[in-house]
Amino acid sequence: MAQAEAVADVTTDAQDEARAAIAAAQAAAETSAEAPQAKPLIPEEAAPDAPVTVAPTIIIKKVMGDGHGGAHGGAWKIALADMMTAMMAFFLLMWLLGASNEDQRKSVADYFQPSSQSNLTIGKLAGSDGMLGGSSIIDPDGLPFAAKQTNMLNIVTPRSQGGPTENDPSPKGADSKESGQVDEESLKKAQTDKANFEKLEKDIKESLENNPNLKSLKDQVQVVRDKDGLRIEIIDKADFAMFGLGTTSMTGRAQGLLIEVGKLLKTLPNKVALRGHTDSIAFANTNDRNNWSLSAERAEETRKNLERQGLKSDRFARIEGVADTAPYNPNDPKDPRNRRISITVLNQ
Repeated sequence: MAQAEAVADVTTDAQDEARAAIAAAQAAAETSAEAPQAKPLIPEEAAPDAPVTVAPTIIIKKVMGDGHGGAHGGAWKIALADMMTAMMAFFLLMWLLGASNEDQRKSVADYFQPSSQSNLTIGKLAGSDGMLGGSSIIDPDGLPFAAKQTNMLNIVTPRSQGGPTENDPSPKGADSKESGQVDEESLKKAQTDKANFEKLEKDIKESLENNPNLKSLKDQVQVVRDKDGLRIEIIDKADFAMFGLGTTSMTGRAQGLLIEVGKLLKTLPNKVALRGHTDSIAFANTNDRNNWSLSAERAEETRKNLERQGLKSDRFARIEGVADTAPYNPNDPKDPRNRRISITVLNQ
């Protein structure tokens, strides 16, 4: 009995709880219906006829501090390059000025200095006549007829295209023909002299080698080519002298040597120049004798001996004495080798 009552109580309580839960659910549903509807998380698409809204543009500006941004630019590199180029040009100019002499610097200065001493005359051939008349610098009449140039930049007159003129002789004219003949003759004479000088040098050496009396003097005869021609020098030494000490008396061995040289010179058409040399030993006496007069007298004595060998007087171009001013051994003015006679066979 008691158990049945307990079961009935439990059933009643459960029904009451179920009714309370249903009532709470209905109340919650009513509350949610009355509340406004929440917006969805993803916005719905706009209508096709809705106005377009443009979003604002955002500009970000960064301001650098003054005095710092210039160091990172490239303008200073250009300024530095210009300064280095100017310094290099300056030092190069200073080096050139130090390495050149006064004449070279004057020539460079004259090169950049225009000449103002030229007179220009314009003729009718320059340009055309009439309303279109004018002048042309390319015409020979428009160039200097009496130019005076003192600098390195010379005025060159162009060749005339219309035939020979006073300033431009024809290549086939008389002036060019004579010039060509002179050049050809000079070249021919130079070639002849070269062949004659080579033969003369060879003959002198063979003559001294084949002569037993002069063989020992072959080292005292030197043959040298110079700008004037072929120079034959007969040099004294300790055991050989052409003349007695302080005199113009020629020794026998020297006369024999001049005989051989004279025979060979007689076969050539070239003129001959004689020069006497002495050492620096001065005269002990005071009767107006010195090395100048002694060297000239010895050169004259040599001329007389060569004339006796057959050389005509018109073959001698000059006879001179230079005393001790042109020594053979400049380090020792008293060296016996400074006493010598130079016989120069001149160019034609």
